[in-house]
Amino acid sequence: MFKTILWATDGTPNADRALPYAKALAQQNAASLIVAHVIEKYASHKDSALAVHADEEQVEAKLKKVAAQLSDEGVTTELKIITHVGPQPAHQIADLARKAEADLILVGSRGHGAVVGLMLGSVTQRLLHVSPCPVLVIPPGEQQVPESGIARGQVREPAPAAGR
Repeated sequence: MFKTILWATDGTPNADRALPYAKALAQQNAASLIVAHVIEKYASHKDSALAVHADEEQVEAKLKKVAAQLSDEGVTTELKIITHVGPQPAHQIADLARKAEADLILVGSRGHGAVVGLMLGSVTQRLLHVSPCPVLVIPPGEQQVPESGIARGQVREPAPAAGR
């Protein structure tokens, strides 16, 4: 069903919750997995940009280890680190998914409601509007991927949009 899966991560525990699902789906479908991270930077001076998070080097090192481990476990894995100046990295993630012809994007969510997400500029919320393919959002909590993987019916279909 899936040939290319993109796991978009900012390196936080919220994003990490989506990794077991991405791995299980990639293994079940013999799909390739793209590990994607967008380094958010904001223009601060005429010729420079500042990163939003000071720990970007640690995040990149962590993701290199994750990608290597996935490869060692037999998952065809590619790491993509994208530097983006400005707000809303969701567009960069959507562009990468489009270029890679991804069938699915997986992301973790912090669990903020719509109003807080709107005020904080939720990347996941924006991605739902600009993605070229389905987006699987893993909510906060203690979800566990079954040892046997993800079976049909364990992933709920979204409710139809009103007026359609």
